Amino acid sequence: MSDSSQRYWERNAARYDRSMLLLGGPMPRTLELVGEAVRGTREVLEVAAGTGLVTAVLARNAAHVVATDYAPAMIEQLQRRLDEQGLANVECRVADLYRLDMPPASFDAVVAANVLHLVNDLEHALAALVNLLRPGGILVAPTYAHDETVAARVVSRVLGTLTGFPGRRRFTRSTLGAALEGAGLSVSTLVVVPGLLPIVFAAATKRANAEEEE
Repeated sequence: MSDSSQRYWERNAARYDRSMLLLGGPMPRTLELVGEAVRGTREVLEVAAGTGLVTAVLARNAAHVVATDYAPAMIEQLQRRLDEQGLANVECRVADLYRLDMPPASFDAVVAANVLHLVNDLEHALAALVNLLRPGGILVAPTYAHDETVAARVVSRVLGTLTGFPGRRRFTRSTLGAALEGAGLSVSTLVVVPGLLPIVFAAATKRANAEEEE
């Protein structure tokens, strides 16, 4: 991701949770769906973990979590949340999702919550995440759908103007599903969680021949 995007998240780390409350309509149900998707999973990777709203749910449902974010200020907030909640099965790392120094096929689940609309190169980002999944592993990618409804289009454009939010893609349910299928995944869940800015909850399984398709 770009240096300007990283600076944005560094500046906004301390108030990130408050900003999520403004858009929080879809979040409680989204967090429930994330927990259900990874329940009983052994090894989970989370990219762009932010302050740990999703990480805490992962930690309660999976055996071990590696949580990454490329903004050190976000990782500081994340570690503080984990310590306060007594969640010790999470390893926190500062890392860019394009440059994750991890062996291929090392995770049963990869979680990219509300990040795919931010990436510069969607194809590259998805390929990097799929590469880290074991065959049959699951990518969990709840994503804000800026073009799903007329209201969402208006809200997202106003927020972008007011805050400088570095969004790059305006997904709908269908365009997100197509992107995941094109990355060597079989989509199993693709549902819209309604809200002022809705979230498409997506879960997709890595196909056994995904490496051959890349």
